[in-house]
Amino acid sequence: MMDKTTLKKIMPFATDENIDKFLPHLNDTMATFEIDTPMRQAHFLAQIAHESGSLRYVREISSGKAYEGRKDLGNLMPGDGPKFKGRGLIQLTGRINYSAFNDFTKKEYNLLEHPERVEQPDLAALVAGWFWNRNKLNELADQDQLLKITKKINGGFNGLEDRTEHLERAKSVLLRGK
Repeated sequence: MMDKTTLKKIMPFATDENIDKFLPHLNDTMATFEIDTPMRQAHFLAQIAHESGSLRYVREISSGKAYEGRKDLGNLMPGDGPKFKGRGLIQLTGRINYSAFNDFTKKEYNLLEHPERVEQPDLAALVAGWFWNRNKLNELADQDQLLKITKKINGGFNGLEDRTEHLERAKSVLLRGK
């Protein structure tokens, strides 16, 4: 179980309020998806730190209009781009991905009608773990493959320097106990 002090060392720019809000859900998510070794946790938390701006954002800042009509994301209906823009601690994007996560939750949250629910702390953390698991990122974390993990999450290498800094800090805390 991750404690508040450890998470604060990994994400020094996260507010105490946000750490308190997300920490129990991150712990549940890491247990659920076997993100259970220091290396796996270091990679997972480093990516979350970048993607969420150290737990500040659970919704993409842009409008989502750039995703309008993107068939690869399943955005076929008018308004799907903004409706299914990135949400969660690792940004869930596109109707097809919301639908898959909705199925995973057994449609309990009706996410296709209420995608904003992914912004709730429990679902924001859960979707990050679900994405991590779905893309077999534990295996890449075990091999310390930052570039491959980043590519799976981002589709490219956006923010690589920041992701690297977070990873080095997380490894220092989790693997070396500093």
